[in-house]
Amino acid sequence: MSWFFKLGRSWLLGFSLILIISLSVGGVRAAEPQQIASYGSPQSPISAAIAVPANRAYFWTSGTVPPVLDSNASAGSRERYGDTKTQAIGTLRNIETQLKNVGLNLSNVTYLRVYLVADKFNDNKVDYQGWFDAYGQFFNTVANPVKTARSTLAVAGLVNPDWLIEIEAVAVFPK
Repeated sequence: MSWFFKLGRSWLLGFSLILIISLSVGGVRAAEPQQIASYGSPQSPISAAIAVPANRAYFWTSGTVPPVLDSNASAGSRERYGDTKTQAIGTLRNIETQLKNVGLNLSNVTYLRVYLVADKFNDNKVDYQGWFDAYGQFFNTVANPVKTARSTLAVAGLVNPDWLIEIEAVAVFPK
């Protein structure tokens, strides 16, 4: 056999092995869930991932913001919207209302994307703990054991300079 034929045969054998390995590894999939499934550490207050069965309808909110607490308070004051925790609670209640309007509730929420802004009344620091505390009042509780998948991002600012938080929610309709 010529060296060219041996090289071609070796290349073909190597390519075939790579193809077989790729197909077997790439072809392995987790079984499709029959119900919404949450993955991650039981000790974590959030889920690392959520799997949703096929043919389920989603409900997505736009960025939801905090309500005005005191309309008589001047813009830029703490009294107008409150601190991060207070704003987060108000925002989650707004989301709760949006969900209720379509027949859902917070137990149907699978994902939250949260935008936080540094608080000028807190040494220009982002109050992550205020957000985490507010989240803990609504999720991973006895009343609502759901742990959402979640992203929390610090951003430079929101549309209203008095807002410290904006939240997007994704919920899934039950069967």
